[in-house]
Amino acid sequence: MTHDGLRARLAAGFNPAGRGDAMLERLIDGDDVPGRTALAEGPLTPAAVLVPLVEHADGMTVLLTQRTAHLAHHPGQISFPGGRLEPADDGDPVIAALRETEEEIGLPRDRVTILGRLDDYITGTGFIVTPVVGVIVPPVETNADPFEVAEVFEVPLNFLLDPENHKLHRRVIEGRHRPFWSMTWDERVIWGATAGILVNLSEVLGSS
Repeated sequence: MTHDGLRARLAAGFNPAGRGDAMLERLIDGDDVPGRTALAEGPLTPAAVLVPLVEHADGMTVLLTQRTAHLAHHPGQISFPGGRLEPADDGDPVIAALRETEEEIGLPRDRVTILGRLDDYITGTGFIVTPVVGVIVPPVETNADPFEVAEVFEVPLNFLLDPENHKLHRRVIEGRHRPFWSMTWDERVIWGATAGILVNLSEVLGSS
């Protein structure tokens, strides 16, 4: 698919209502299970991530990171490069996503062509995350911050877009069995908000 085609699908598929952990719970279990409504309706911390599509000749991949095990928040988890918005970002999630990507994995922002965005994702930890989708033309040279990032790797886009690879699980949180998505690639388990954003990407782009 061309860049213009990807832009068109992202624009057509955008839902300003967003999605998130509590919304998934209501979708699966019905309206009588409110989820974390107090958190979802309370003050949220704005954040942004880059969903980096790498444009290889034999097909696109998605670049992901594995967080280091010693971090206070989400240690060892697989995630997109990104983080909370800072004052210097002027409230712009694109600026924040590109800045955080450069800080975390050393990828210069001028190497990324922005195509659009996915739905905001409200996490159970109180963040409202804007996923910004961009394309990178190889070679992809990264220099990861060793404090935050244990590994940078790529997963074929077709694998992540295939609904057969999206697994719905439940885990007990605060005495409730809460649903979450996961995908397993090469023994790496992608789950939580990252998997939820990838499900969104799959719904928007389909199998193209």
